[in-house]
Amino acid sequence: MTPLLRPRRPAREPAPKPAAGRLVTLIGRPGCHLCEAAREVVAGVCAETGAAWEEKDITEDAELHRRYREQIPVVLVDGRQHDFWRVDPERLRRALGA
Repeated sequence: MTPLLRPRRPAREPAPKPAAGRLVTLIGRPGCHLCEAAREVVAGVCAETGAAWEEKDITEDAELHRRYREQIPVVLVDGRQHDFWRVDPERLRRALGA
């Protein structure tokens, strides 16, 4: 006897976007040594993977300052918080699908 209904398969997660379609945002401030180190990591990983990146200064944006002043540098991937304080290049590559 064969079952009338097949077992339901788990839904597949959507395929990750290619790194070239991703945006990495580094939030920091001038004179922050951790921000300088994070900038080097973000720039290197983005150059390697083809992801775009931008930098925002918390001293020029009151909302960013309120949200992140205790966490800088902060890295966002496609607008979602990914990391703060120290940026792990391998973890960032994985988040970018590389």
